[in-house]
Amino acid sequence: MICYCPHCGHPVRHCVPAGDNRPRAVCDACGAIHYENPKLVLGCVAEWQGRVLLCRRAIAPRLGRWTLPAGFMENGESTQAAALRETLEEACAQVRIEALFALVDIPAISQTHLFYRGTLTDGQHAPGVESLETALWREEEIPWAELAFPSVRFCLERYFADRRRGAFGTHVKCENWPPEAGDAALAPP
Repeated sequence: MICYCPHCGHPVRHCVPAGDNRPRAVCDACGAIHYENPKLVLGCVAEWQGRVLLCRRAIAPRLGRWTLPAGFMENGESTQAAALRETLEEACAQVRIEALFALVDIPAISQTHLFYRGTLTDGQHAPGVESLETALWREEEIPWAELAFPSVRFCLERYFADRRRGAFGTHVKCENWPPEAGDAALAPP
């Protein structure tokens, strides 16, 4: 939540500005209205020879749990570029993007998770600074009980189902799961 104006540093008040329908951070000193919008998390289901790449998290939230390589999109980058960058940062892996695969809206924490489907270019991977380890898993080997986030489970379940069918689609879901105890870091600042 914005408490001080990023433009002039004065305290803001939260109210519904004229012509709007939601409370915003309004600075009475300089007149600026500040909008807080959902964050985009971009990732990739990266496959190599029938196995999917997962990373074991070295950071909170969900330290030590397994996830797809993913993270927050940066300003000035496309969604594909963000998915490629996050896969490289978290798993030291190069990926060829195939298609958008899954979109998961999570209104409770003001996030949208987008996952692309891709193929590792050379099968190489290693833990990046935000990962304890990386591994390639067959469907029957996935540590389902140790997955970090519901959006990752949804994505993997749809991925393996589509692969068995022999046709990949694009999957959309709204998960209004609240952060669990100890997951305060999942919520936007």
